[in-house]
Amino acid sequence: MRAAVKKGFVEWLAASGADVIACQEVRAETSQLPQDVVAPAGWHAHHAPCATKGRNGVSVYSRIEPVEVRVGFGEPEFEDSGRYLEVHLPGLVVASLYLPSGEAGTERQTEKERFMAAFLPYLRELRAKTEAAGAEVIVAGDWNIAHAEIDLKNWKSNRKNSGFLPEERAWLSRVYDEGGYVDVQRRLDPAGPGPYTWWSYRGKAFDNDSGWRIDLQVTTPGLAQRCTSVVVERAPSYELRWSDHAPVTATYDYDLRA
Repeated sequence: MRAAVKKGFVEWLAASGADVIACQEVRAETSQLPQDVVAPAGWHAHHAPCATKGRNGVSVYSRIEPVEVRVGFGEPEFEDSGRYLEVHLPGLVVASLYLPSGEAGTERQTEKERFMAAFLPYLRELRAKTEAAGAEVIVAGDWNIAHAEIDLKNWKSNRKNSGFLPEERAWLSRVYDEGGYVDVQRRLDPAGPGPYTWWSYRGKAFDNDSGWRIDLQVTTPGLAQRCTSVVVERAPSYELRWSDHAPVTATYDYDLRA
């Protein structure tokens, strides 16, 4: 976020017509950020930094004041890891997710697997509770998994890399099939390829659009039916990027103020 502030995030936020914005991999405590990021005018801002300084961190900005805010999803290992923040708005729960990136064959991958194992039951529970209350859910963020071959440019060479491992892809399928959630981008554009949301800083990945689609808005079915568009706000050039990710903006025919 400190780098993004220097490249236009504050101006983008001020000009945004969004009702809710979810940020991931903030990598800063509130004391390290300017006031117009910590508590910008016109927004209710909530932040969940990581206990380890300089890592992870998620935030949610909403035009409407939440009736409840939750950090973490009940798994002690990840409660203060800066990976999950949930705000409850009238009729809608919005969560900002930064799922671990992992690294095949290392402890980082084992950590990712533990997170996924604990998170899926929570997603099922969250959907059941919100549906019983007549509400909807959005889990927006960096899921760090490309679900299908159309979700990354060089899928053949990444079959043994974290983010495209068979077991990770199978887990995301369970989020959709067992959890009952919907990837709103794929509902509107089932054929692909992309649109990609992340490009490595290495080589010419951004210039060649050699990316991955790992930043997703995943919702309950009723809200997915109301999604009318999803746009990846890809920077016009490498130099103007805020980070190696691009914002994913979805529009829903849904009035939070109703």
